[in-house]
Amino acid sequence: MTSLTRRRFFEQAVIAAGAVSAIGQIRHASAATSDDALSAAALEGAAYFRLRAADQLISVEALRAAIASGDLAAARQAYVDARPPYEEIETLAASFPQSDSDIDARPYSFDGGENSPDFRGFHKIEYLLFRDDDLDAAAGFAETLAGTVTTLERELGEPARFSAGGHFEGMIGLAEEIGSRKISSEEETWSDQTLLIFRSNVIGIMSQYAPFSPLVAASDATADERVRGAGDAFRALLQPFETGPGEALTPYSEIGIADRKAMSDATYALRNALVGAAETLRVI
Repeated sequence: MTSLTRRRFFEQAVIAAGAVSAIGQIRHASAATSDDALSAAALEGAAYFRLRAADQLISVEALRAAIASGDLAAARQAYVDARPPYEEIETLAASFPQSDSDIDARPYSFDGGENSPDFRGFHKIEYLLFRDDDLDAAAGFAETLAGTVTTLERELGEPARFSAGGHFEGMIGLAEEIGSRKISSEEETWSDQTLLIFRSNVIGIMSQYAPFSPLVAASDATADERVRGAGDAFRALLQPFETGPGEALTPYSEIGIADRKAMSDATYALRNALVGAAETLRVI
């Protein structure tokens, strides 16, 4: 089977946003797994993420206030505390590619890198707070971020953006990305909170799998158990490091090679289990 990477998922975003649900063109493994059931599961997941977008707006407003206070330590903590919601929502990022870019893109995504006017969002603010100690510059980007999150909340309420196939490609792609790219600590280089990103990503993946779990189990209970077990195993690996203030975990720079390898292996196990579940439903 061709590898399902998040990049491929992003390349399909324009088609996905065009709104013709792929699930209507597929015959499924079981008569019990109807197109309506798959569509309902996808929309249930999107509705949950819309609630998380509302949470994200609240946390971004808290970040704006902390930056405006002039207290760098408070602004840094507010940044860390604001990170989880979108790192969950990122699971479906290809369904809203422009908002994803404006919220979460890193500088290598743009010509000119961090000097590009298109580089904004969380990682721009991360650079300014944790590397440059520049509260004044961060304030404007926090305000822009709040506007983008408002747009995201609206997009998450548009059913045509979502399908079972798109959900599974997003889950599979993000799990693969953790092991293939984020494990290098490119994710939160300056804040050192890469473990927070791992945890939030997996919470997001599993939240989107949950509505599909009964459908998978009805066709193949073992396939369903593998996904849920892989998600639990990854979360268990992170529990010893959930020792920081607020949302923070142990700084990633303090994580040894053996623990990093275990996390990488666990993400691939989750990725492979999700592929199995998707094949059970015949949505990829």
